[in-house]
Amino acid sequence: MRNMCIRVTVCIGAQGSHGSRNLLCGVTPQRALCMTAAGTVEDAKLEGRKGAESAGVRKRGVDGPVRSFEEIPHTGRNGWVNLVKFWREDRFRQLHRHMERTFNALGPIYREHVGTQSSVNIMLPSDIGELFRSEGLHPRRMTLQPWATHRETRQHSKGVFLKNGEEWRADRLLLNKEVMMSAAVKRFLPLLDEVARDFCRMLRARVEREGRGEEGKRSLTMDPSPDLFRFALEASCHVIYGERIGLFSSSPSLESQKFIWAVERMLATTPPLLYLPPRLLLRIGAPLWTQHASAWDHIFSHAEARIQRGYQRLSSPQGRGSESGTAGSQYTGVLGQLMEKGQLSLDLIKANITELMAGGVDTTAVPLQFALFELGRNPEVQQRVRQQVKESWAQAGGDPQKALQGAPLLKGTIKEILRLYPVGTTVQRYPIKDIVLQNYHIPAGTMVQACLYPLGRSAEVFEDPQRFDPGRWVGSREEGHRGEGTGFRSLAFGFGARQCVGRRIAENEMQLLLMHILLSFHLSVSSSEDIRTMCTLILQPETPPRITFSKL
Repeated sequence: MRNMCIRVTVCIGAQGSHGSRNLLCGVTPQRALCMTAAGTVEDAKLEGRKGAESAGVRKRGVDGPVRSFEEIPHTGRNGWVNLVKFWREDRFRQLHRHMERTFNALGPIYREHVGTQSSVNIMLPSDIGELFRSEGLHPRRMTLQPWATHRETRQHSKGVFLKNGEEWRADRLLLNKEVMMSAAVKRFLPLLDEVARDFCRMLRARVEREGRGEEGKRSLTMDPSPDLFRFALEASCHVIYGERIGLFSSSPSLESQKFIWAVERMLATTPPLLYLPPRLLLRIGAPLWTQHASAWDHIFSHAEARIQRGYQRLSSPQGRGSESGTAGSQYTGVLGQLMEKGQLSLDLIKANITELMAGGVDTTAVPLQFALFELGRNPEVQQRVRQQVKESWAQAGGDPQKALQGAPLLKGTIKEILRLYPVGTTVQRYPIKDIVLQNYHIPAGTMVQACLYPLGRSAEVFEDPQRFDPGRWVGSREEGHRGEGTGFRSLAFGFGARQCVGRRIAENEMQLLLMHILLSFHLSVSSSEDIRTMCTLILQPETPPRITFSKL
């Protein structure tokens, strides 16, 4: 089950007058609360722990009889009791750390049952590799039922995120050509580079205008998170729709600000709906469902307006000239490419474009916050990455693709950030055949979760795992990693045919922004203490870190 956090409205007449919380009341941004399909190490019965301790860490393929599924250590058998306890005691915000504690207590595999959801959780690369080898031709991950219910009740087509089977595969192969293949990356990379350059121009002007120090060498301490969210949306729109939306202007459009709000509201209302029947909430008119559906309606409305503008632009004489590949023609974005080829219906294009947009803002803006912080509190690492970036940039002659290829530490920085702070804290699969993990029998069709936060911080998998070290992913050092199945250590974007469809956009978007920031600024932070993190639909800081940008 995906780990998710919700923000809830306490249903009381006056603040603090009652202690009860009501899932049906909706959400408000003031109170953060996470829901999870998990138990707690402290109070759960932890049945099966003695077996785990006596057997030790069981590796796949060890001697001895395979144990039954029921013998897997778990955190409590009654899913509803677990759900009520977690809700009542407000223990959900730290799901990622709960997983880490539970693995430490029970060993490298455990079961959990919360509400209607059950899963087997694993964390070692050898077990993760075994899971992915049994995913089949049409890999499945957990369906976010609230999203699927919205599509069904609004009679919208579903994108690849919500599809399975042959229908998913056919659509995914067509999308891959426009967002995953190297030829597609080469087409949209200049658009991402343009937005990253503009962001840094805006930031330089702000530092010069508001910063301290002598002219030309000013510094400014600020929370960059609002600007990073605007960057992520501007970059996504430029690649997907082939047009800029002007978020770096002094007065960004209200339409775009509402879109960001709608995405945040959609993410906030998703978790509780995973444990409650959405159609029942729809029938009784529960505010929680109403807020969730309204947020999705606004997201779809935003996409519809952009798609209509794109269609009109492509239908114009200038647009038809661009499609035909005439000299000087411009890349028309993912939307334009899909429309031009006509292999997906307009409804399917709309569904997939909407999913790409909804999933492309927080998932890049938040890792960039962590990246600026870690580079700021590790100045020696920052200088090594900057030096490599400067040399590569000088040799690339303004070609962003060459610049990125010549700076492997930049890619290593993104991988290291996503090791320490994975955006989504689990990757799920349903094996198509019975498998054995840690000498336990796992029946086909069981939801198995690879838990990325404990994996990324495990001393069994990584040397000195708490240290921020982008170099561990570069060259010969990447080959010298620990343990079996080490090809399954970096899974922030998923794996295989069902990996994140926006992966290439996100990776390049983050690398290009960091490259231009490092060429323009020295980064520092006032405190080197670890960031306190919380689990919402994604892992994020409890409080966004403040960064000092000093002009070089």
